[in-house]
Amino acid sequence: MSAPGPDNTTLEPADPAAPAREGGAEGVEIVTFGCRLNAWESEVMRDHAREAGLSGAIIINTCAVTNEAVRQARQTIRRMKRDNPAAQMIVTGCAAQIDPKRFAVMPEVDRVIGNAEKLKSDTFRASAISGGETVSVGDIMAVKEIAGHLVDGLEGRARAYVQVQTGCDHRCTFCIIPYGRGNARSAPVGDVVDQVRRLVETGHTEVVLTGVDMTSWGTDLPGTPKLGRLVKAVLKLVPDLKRLRLSSIDAIEIDDELMDVIAREERFCPYLHLSLQAGDDMILKRMKRRHLRSDAIALTDQLKSLRPDIAFGADLIAGFPTETDGMFENSLRLVDECQLAYLHVFPYSPRPGTPAARMPQVDGTIIKERARILREKGEAALAAHLAAMVGTQEVLLVEKDGLARAANFAPARMESPARPGALVRAAITGHDGTHLIAEPLEAA
Repeated sequence: MSAPGPDNTTLEPADPAAPAREGGAEGVEIVTFGCRLNAWESEVMRDHAREAGLSGAIIINTCAVTNEAVRQARQTIRRMKRDNPAAQMIVTGCAAQIDPKRFAVMPEVDRVIGNAEKLKSDTFRASAISGGETVSVGDIMAVKEIAGHLVDGLEGRARAYVQVQTGCDHRCTFCIIPYGRGNARSAPVGDVVDQVRRLVETGHTEVVLTGVDMTSWGTDLPGTPKLGRLVKAVLKLVPDLKRLRLSSIDAIEIDDELMDVIAREERFCPYLHLSLQAGDDMILKRMKRRHLRSDAIALTDQLKSLRPDIAFGADLIAGFPTETDGMFENSLRLVDECQLAYLHVFPYSPRPGTPAARMPQVDGTIIKERARILREKGEAALAAHLAAMVGTQEVLLVEKDGLARAANFAPARMESPARPGALVRAAITGHDGTHLIAEPLEAA
């Protein structure tokens, strides 16, 4: 879930204003905003729609992380209804869960479905879609379990995603996501292993474990196991899995077993996306984060010493309420101090219902300028990261024709064609500032 939430950013930070649009079940189109957990849930909905024989519908799976994400979802609904006047318009996702009436009053919308309801097969029966109330959104806080679903992968994607956790028990002052996802719930180890094994059997070489607050996995399970236990189980019980990744994790909650996996297991991809949000202690306190800047620096130093090839990405919010120039400079310096290679920068925007929205706000022009500076810093950091890889050989996962990605998340361009999903050993001959230039040598 790409978002500046507790752990709501995923492997590939997505612009919430840039939805993924996919077909699938005949006559049903799904438009997914936001995070990779949403993408996984869209695949579950696709399967349910196919099994129910649903046709002639468009499903909009919304994101609520920013006001811009909600605005873009509403704009997309209007545009797609205009282009497809006969289609049934079904709206779901976090924005629909948090504020269903806002979507229900739109004349383009036929049905609003909550985050729990969208994962139930009965929801997509023709009789359920066409009849009953326009709004089917339950109390997400009352949901106590995570629904188990087996999917064969995400259509058109080289890697597969597996939901291991959803919801969040933390209340960062800027974040609305817990009210869209509910309290933290974990998938049992056996269910996760079964899903990963099924994905490997259907040809996937790389699997990403994803959730809203990944490092809280296990807190609601018997014995309260930690995330490292789950990762070790997946790698041990699915020996044919070539690569395993994690989506975003909280920087303060990496347990000892997970640290051991990162250090010793070659199949664990050397890349972590850290939910940092800021590099100033006072801002972190006002965000109600659970780490200090020194914790983030110590963590990345430790991980680099254990796994020298590891790379880091991070979420950073520009212009959080009360942020001074000096506080912003602390966040800017964190890019170098934590050796960050990939930045997901959010210009702060107040979300109604959150404590931060009631704090003294930073001028919007200043926020935009700070976001620009952070992004430029991120571009320079990425270019330096890519430059350090020139002259090496890397095993790349082909994502689509001409594009691939290294284990440490570095994107690469390849002129020679290769099958999406294949692992290819390649010589890194250069970079263009955003991508490595790779020359394939052989299949890995």
